Amino acid sequence: MSFNYRTSVLAVAAALAVSACSFGPGGEPPAMPSPEHYGEQAQPSKTVAAGGVTQTFDVGATSAPQWWRLYRSDALDALVDEGLRNSPTLAAAQRTLASAQQQLRAQIGETTLPSIDGVAQIQRARSPVVPGLGPEQVQYNFFAGQLAAHYTFDLFGQTRYMNSASAARVNVQAYELEASRRALAANIVGASINVAALDRQIALTERLVAVSSDTANDDQQRYALGSVSRAQALGSKQDAASVAATLPALRQQRASAIHALAVLLGRTPDNAPSVPALDSLSLPEHVPVAVPSDLLRARPDIQAADAAVKAAAADVGSATAQMFPSLSLTASMGRGGFSWPALLSGAGGLWAIGAGLSQPIFHGGALVAQRRASIDAYDASVLHYKSTVLSAFQDVANSLAALDNDAQTLASNEVAAQAARAAFDDTASRHRMGALPATAQYASEARYLNAQMGAVRAASQRMSDTAALFQAMGELPVNQQTAASGQ
Repeated sequence: MSFNYRTSVLAVAAALAVSACSFGPGGEPPAMPSPEHYGEQAQPSKTVAAGGVTQTFDVGATSAPQWWRLYRSDALDALVDEGLRNSPTLAAAQRTLASAQQQLRAQIGETTLPSIDGVAQIQRARSPVVPGLGPEQVQYNFFAGQLAAHYTFDLFGQTRYMNSASAARVNVQAYELEASRRALAANIVGASINVAALDRQIALTERLVAVSSDTANDDQQRYALGSVSRAQALGSKQDAASVAATLPALRQQRASAIHALAVLLGRTPDNAPSVPALDSLSLPEHVPVAVPSDLLRARPDIQAADAAVKAAAADVGSATAQMFPSLSLTASMGRGGFSWPALLSGAGGLWAIGAGLSQPIFHGGALVAQRRASIDAYDASVLHYKSTVLSAFQDVANSLAALDNDAQTLASNEVAAQAARAAFDDTASRHRMGALPATAQYASEARYLNAQMGAVRAASQRMSDTAALFQAMGELPVNQQTAASGQ
């Protein structure tokens, strides 16, 4: 008896020791480099002044949760809020996540807790008899009711690993939902800026078409009077037609952009919203530049890749644990009998208890192959995590470089537009005094309109790239934002 007792204790201790061991990788993401700056060259502390704004790069700052409000436009805020509230794509992702969470709860409850089922049976049967040895037939009733319980011990952690993998995959979906939410907000902001810029370009182009048409008409009249050549008249007509041909293309771009914006908001294209004017949007003066260690925690795509690594690591543990023994217990109790009185009497008691131990011995190499496959999948998830981090660094580097270059481009366009405006004012004044013909004024105004369109494109690009930088920075969780601000 003593020997058996010590043997049982040693067996249980050995099982617990083995189950405590890790059958798979730890699931921690690989260490990634922490560069001093994101791009080939360190970003400046601020951009050049353009559009009356000098953007400052706040290194180490965390991104604002609702960064689009920094544009200080109630109309833009309303569009983003409507999209986040009504987008069917985002709502579908939310319901998919809710479904996955409920499935995880069901899996954990089914695999970690005993199962208890109630069984009731009422049966009327006939048994064959041997001729001449009894009645020709035997008919009887059988009544039974019992509770059956079943539980499988997770000796080597297979259930724990399976549940951990499922929980990590639910986290992947949660981070992907957050990425979708942020991408939707950025797309709405970008589409609104694009539509506003196109509205301004269309207005300038319509005026440019009118100016070109006036120039062509004036040259045609002067040709009829013999003061200009036919080639000049035809050239002016060609220029006017070429400028007019650009207007439908701009209108088509605007139609496509506003229809896309309507769909982002959950509307039909015929119910497209009005967008704020480009001049009503304020460019954010301070833009955050998270340090790489914060970026890894702030970007939902990186967090999703991290969760995928944890899920793959748990899969390795589960594939390893299934190669070890499995112990299960079953028990049942109830009452039964061939009549109701017998069922309710003391003789009607039923019970059973049993234990089962299974050990995989030969599965044609399937278990080993499954474990190797899970290891390969884990290695792939680690590489995917590295690729995701490098892509995030690239996004930030491109956005920072774009903002610096956008400011310089806008500053140059503003200088050109100011010079063109001064030249136009001077030419118009001289035309009013009769010193210059109308065609000179038209040509000067056309140059001014073209310079304005260049400035509009540069300003809208700067606003869009600012939104892209906010999107690339991600958003730290609330508790981590508090910790970062306290440092």
